[in-house]
Amino acid sequence: MAATAVNRPVPPATNKLTSADDEQQLKKGIAEFYNASSGMWEDIWGEHMHHGYYDSDDVVQLSDHRCAQIRMVEEALRFASLSDDPEKKPRTIVDVGCGIGGSSRYLAKKYGAECFGITLSTVQAERAQALAAAQGLADKASFQVADALNQPFPDGKFDLVWSMESGEHMPDKLKFVSELTRVAAPGATIIIVTWCHRDLLPTENSLRPDEQKILNKISSSFYLPAWCSTADYVKLLESLSLQDIKTADWSGNVAPFWPAVIKTALSWKGITSLLRSGWKSIRGAMVMPLMIEGFKKDIIKFSIITCKKPE
Repeated sequence: MAATAVNRPVPPATNKLTSADDEQQLKKGIAEFYNASSGMWEDIWGEHMHHGYYDSDDVVQLSDHRCAQIRMVEEALRFASLSDDPEKKPRTIVDVGCGIGGSSRYLAKKYGAECFGITLSTVQAERAQALAAAQGLADKASFQVADALNQPFPDGKFDLVWSMESGEHMPDKLKFVSELTRVAAPGATIIIVTWCHRDLLPTENSLRPDEQKILNKISSSFYLPAWCSTADYVKLLESLSLQDIKTADWSGNVAPFWPAVIKTALSWKGITSLLRSGWKSIRGAMVMPLMIEGFKKDIIKFSIITCKKPE
C-alpha cells in the first residue's frame, strides 16, 4: 500500500466522448443501470455501493464485507490526513456519485457535517433520502439528481469533496476534476477513489490491444467511457494547481471483493434478485469475472487520489 507524493508540471490529459449525443446516451445508460440494480445491491450488500478494503491476513474481516466497506471509507479519510480535531473537521461535504447515500450518511454522522449527495439515478436519490430520514439524518444529508460535470452548487461551498467510485463513469475527466475543484472551498480536501487502467510505460502510447479488449467488454456492461490512468489524474490535478497531491494503488486491498460479489450473485438470493432487476444488471454480472482478470493481470488499478485546494 505505497503512497506516492507527486509535484511535477505535466500537460493535462482529457478523456472526452466524441459528441454531445454520445455523452447524453452514456448518462442515460448509467441512470438506467443504477435505477435497475441499486435495489438488488442494497438487498444483498447494504447501503455502501463500493469496494471493501481488506487486510489479507485478517480472516474475520475477509468474511465481513460490509465491515470492509466501512473500512474503505475510513482508510480514504486516513490517507487524506483528515484530522479528528473538532476545529478542523469538515462541516460541509459533497458526495459526487453518491449511490444510495451510504458514504454521505456515514460522514454526516462521523463529523456532524451537512452532506449533499448527487447521482444520475432517480431511484438512488429517492432511496438515499428515505434512508436519511429513517436514520434521523434528514437535516444533515440531502440527495438530488444532478450531473457531476455540471454540479448545482456555488463555487467554494464544500470543506470536503468526496468521490467514491464514480470517476470511472465520467466521460470528460478534465471537466470532472475541474468541477470537483470549483465547488471545493479554499483549503478543502478532495478525495477521489476510482477505477483506473495501469500507468503506461515511457515507451507506450496506449494499452496493448488484448488489455483494451478486456476493458472494452467491462465498459459496455457497466456504462463506462474510455478509462484513464492514475498518472492521467495527477496531470489533470497539477494543471489546476492543486496541492499535496498523493496517490496509492489499493488493488491488493480490494482483491477479495469481486470473488465475494460473484459468490453472492450465484446464491439463490443473488440469482432471484438479478432476474428481478433485469437485463442491464444481468449483463453487468456477466462481466464480473473480467474485473478479477483485469486486476490479476495488472490492467485495472484501484486508485485513491487526494489533494487540497490552495487557501
